[in-house]
Amino acid sequence: MPATQPLPNATILGYPRIGRRRELKRAVESYWKGDLTEGQLLETAEELRAATRARLVELGLPATGSAIPESFSFYDQVLDATLALGAIPARFADVAFADDATDLATYFALARGDKDHQPLEMTKWFDTNYHYSVPEIDEKTPFEANASALVAQFAEAGEQGIETRPVLVGPVTYLLLAKASDSAGEGFAPIDRLDDVVAVYAELLGALAAAGAAWVQLDEPALVSDSLPVSRDEATALVERAYGVLGGLENRPQVLLTTPYGDSSASLLRLAALPVEAVHADLVRGTLPHGAFSSGEFESAFYRKQFVAGVIDGRNIWRTDLRIASGVVQDLQLAGIDVVVGTSNTLQHVPHDVTDEAKLDDRLRSWLAFADQKVEQVAVLARGLRHGADSIEAELAETSAILADRAAAPGVRIDAIRERVDAVTDADRTRDDEQVRRDAQRGLGIPAFATTTIGSFPQTSEIRRARASFSRGEIDQDAYDGFLRAEIERVIRLQEEIGLDVLVHGEAERNDMVQYFAELLDGFAVTENGWVQSYGTRATRPSILWGDVSRPAPMTVAWSAYAQSLTDHLVKGMLTGPVTILAWSFVRDDQPLADTAAQVALALRDEIDDLVEAGIKIVQVDEPALRELLPLDADRQAAYLDWSVGAFRLATSGAASDVQIHTHLCYSEFGEIIDAVDGLDADVTSIEAARSRMDVVEPLGDHGYSRGIGPGVYDIHSPRVPSVEEQTELIRIAAARIPGEQLWVNPDCGLKTRGYEETVASLTNLVQAARAVRAEQAGATGTA
Repeated sequence: MPATQPLPNATILGYPRIGRRRELKRAVESYWKGDLTEGQLLETAEELRAATRARLVELGLPATGSAIPESFSFYDQVLDATLALGAIPARFADVAFADDATDLATYFALARGDKDHQPLEMTKWFDTNYHYSVPEIDEKTPFEANASALVAQFAEAGEQGIETRPVLVGPVTYLLLAKASDSAGEGFAPIDRLDDVVAVYAELLGALAAAGAAWVQLDEPALVSDSLPVSRDEATALVERAYGVLGGLENRPQVLLTTPYGDSSASLLRLAALPVEAVHADLVRGTLPHGAFSSGEFESAFYRKQFVAGVIDGRNIWRTDLRIASGVVQDLQLAGIDVVVGTSNTLQHVPHDVTDEAKLDDRLRSWLAFADQKVEQVAVLARGLRHGADSIEAELAETSAILADRAAAPGVRIDAIRERVDAVTDADRTRDDEQVRRDAQRGLGIPAFATTTIGSFPQTSEIRRARASFSRGEIDQDAYDGFLRAEIERVIRLQEEIGLDVLVHGEAERNDMVQYFAELLDGFAVTENGWVQSYGTRATRPSILWGDVSRPAPMTVAWSAYAQSLTDHLVKGMLTGPVTILAWSFVRDDQPLADTAAQVALALRDEIDDLVEAGIKIVQVDEPALRELLPLDADRQAAYLDWSVGAFRLATSGAASDVQIHTHLCYSEFGEIIDAVDGLDADVTSIEAARSRMDVVEPLGDHGYSRGIGPGVYDIHSPRVPSVEEQTELIRIAAARIPGEQLWVNPDCGLKTRGYEETVASLTNLVQAARAVRAEQAGATGTA
């Protein structure tokens, strides 16, 4: 058994890894372009890790005792586990075992694919906006321990004089998040390989113990989700089985088992009985077991075991009420629990440091806590445990005063906005009958297998330079608007040349699909350096929704109307939906999300009215985050789907029958929310489908989905150009289950992150593929 070395009473579960100024993003992308060698990339990553460790010590975490997690990743923590387990899908064997293959080359091939390989599928990580690379497992998947990265980073920290805690996704969560590969036998599930995977985890733990690691952190968020292939009770039993083996190893570090992102109270006592040294619980989204203290069960379960209390919110950026959090941890300590103050989850979901936001209003900034401030809050609470709550009374009082100031600040509550929300009726969320709309929209002249894109076109360096020049005052409004009009015309002409049926204006004026609207709506603020990783090297700056929301003026009308004036083709007006605006912002936590969503929906409803009045006949209201906010707790899902669908319908139901409403959703397990997707009542829905090879088509067909649907045939998250044949095959798969008159042909998502060369080639192939299947269908039905 491992030697006992308890954790210090302050820790976090993880820290942002992209760099304070996105240094990792730039280095990795330079490596992909060939501008940086592998050695140079590794050196940059080492420097970033060293800076992170030093910063965490500076903020109050001990340099010794394994308080600091080693949670770095070049791309994705699940992909890291895939490489550590040697679980390379057979279809990548020629990449992984090529003469010049390195771990990093194999890693990025899995993440991004190449001309010969589609990358691993991506989907949302629990109920966050983070995307992970989905492992592909079958009966023959080889598992072989590869602890090189884990050991190297631990040793690197030791050379810096800091003792860290290696972090790895736990075996049960890893397999429950995996998918069966295409070659798997019928009825196979990745979790069937649990014993094989646990054996490899045992080797990894042995390698870390040999390297001197006192602790390892294994994350098991599967324990808090009702949206996985097994029930929570079954997941707990699987964890008991896995950790019964791992905990019994002679040669291993001490184990911290974490349960982030939700409520683990139902399984917490069972987890405490496992042969591990510490258990974590998210006490922001979860609770302690009901009645545990009164019965003495909790104290008994955690006898000689540490409990990491996740009382600091790792998902939002508002200051934690330290007085309440202190009360929780003080009560745990008084009950005899060896309590460690921690975060609810890794801090990778929040920006680095609020002090980097010099342009934010001072009053607003005082209400906020980014990653660094959250670490400081953890350290304060831990000091209170060591020296008593009175020792931190000044910090508690300061936080209470700040929270009171936030509640009373102008703009937080505006009576007129709330009265408008209160006046909404069911009629405001209801459009004309589907058939009435279909008949009215025939006059739009849209063909079967209509081709379009999701909205954005590549954001070129020229666009970024023009935006930066305007922001710095180097060019005036007229010059910037002239640049944007020229860019819109170029994109319109390009789409006409490619042969797309329904066009978009390309969104050159938008820095981000949420931030653009946040800058134009009252009740929001935006950051300069508040970057948060979405997937791989993709980072976003979530806006801050701090007050009641309203639209002071039209936001998109001028650009959409100008684009429509340039062409006889239909041009879509492009909006971001209310749920996605909430999901991709840091939203106020002082009222129900449903109320905030209704405020945003009414602002968008006004915008749609103005777009239609300006002559726009198709309006797309994107809701890629609809599935993302679905609560992990099944008991809360129906209420969420009710208000989220209601918010979309409130935004769109003012449109007349001859106005075609589109929406877009991506990276979702649609089978779970197909009723909600149907309930949106959009005339056309486009969805991610290329990486999964049209997996979504089956549940749509089974459901009898009757409106327009555009399952994506071009995966825009990879630089590869899908051929005409590949896209034709995907369209045929969709057409086999969904009538052709309902089908649209489009990419998976917007093209903002792609380059023009690959975009033009891919869209040209897309149009050719659509025309081929359109001709096939017409010939088969005699309607040529």
